[in-house]
Amino acid sequence: MADQLPDSSTSEPADGKEVRRRRRLRPSRLLAALTFALAGFLGVTSAVSAEGTDLRAERQTDLADLARSQLRTNQRLGERVSNLRAEVDELLARQLHNDRSDAAQKKVDRLAPVAGLTPVRGPGVTVVLDDAPPSARSNDTDPDALVVHQQDIQAVVNAMWAGGAEAMTIQGQRVISTSAIRCVGNSVVLHGVPYPPPYRIEAVGDVGGMIQAIGDSPAINTYLAYVTDPRYRLGWKLTRSTNLRMPAFDGPLNLDYATEGGVSGDAASR
Repeated sequence: MADQLPDSSTSEPADGKEVRRRRRLRPSRLLAALTFALAGFLGVTSAVSAEGTDLRAERQTDLADLARSQLRTNQRLGERVSNLRAEVDELLARQLHNDRSDAAQKKVDRLAPVAGLTPVRGPGVTVVLDDAPPSARSNDTDPDALVVHQQDIQAVVNAMWAGGAEAMTIQGQRVISTSAIRCVGNSVVLHGVPYPPPYRIEAVGDVGGMIQAIGDSPAINTYLAYVTDPRYRLGWKLTRSTNLRMPAFDGPLNLDYATEGGVSGDAASR
């Protein structure tokens, strides 16, 4: 029929122009495919970009957490350093205290014999003072000149200290810096204990120096004049010893009464 369209699937092209048209349609399809591919690529790129932004935010979050963690670590380390510094200071203080304690102990050990806190033995000098014998008493003799007085004992003690005594006893009692010799009636009181004559004074130290100091003492020379005077005949005996033994002082060391100023005149001190 004249009005029936030809079947494009079976009919041959009418001429070469139709063939060229069909061939020109094929590049357009390729362009469409490329367009879709480009759109897909842009979508993937956007997704990757969006994901990259999230990664940067996550990294920033990690850095903030890391900074806070490091800050806490630094604080802990700072506290540890402070504690270690305190321990070092304490150890240094202890060491300084120990050094001072050692130095103080050495000083105590050096001064203890002189202070009377330890027993002492060594070469020394012994002096014995005694009242006049009963036969020396007469009506024309002053009774006070026939007895040993506090100042006589004190003169011997002072001369011994001056001559190089390191330790001393009176009547076997260790003499220290606070020892006081007092005369009460016919007795001499030392550390609260009364002693009758004869009075024995012993000292360990420089024997030659002590004997020299005794001989140079004016007070002792006055006493010796009463020793040699037949009217009085006070007792006197001086001996050298190669090995005297002296006990440590065992009395109280505290002072019940003390005043600022000089030492009492009757103190048995150097």
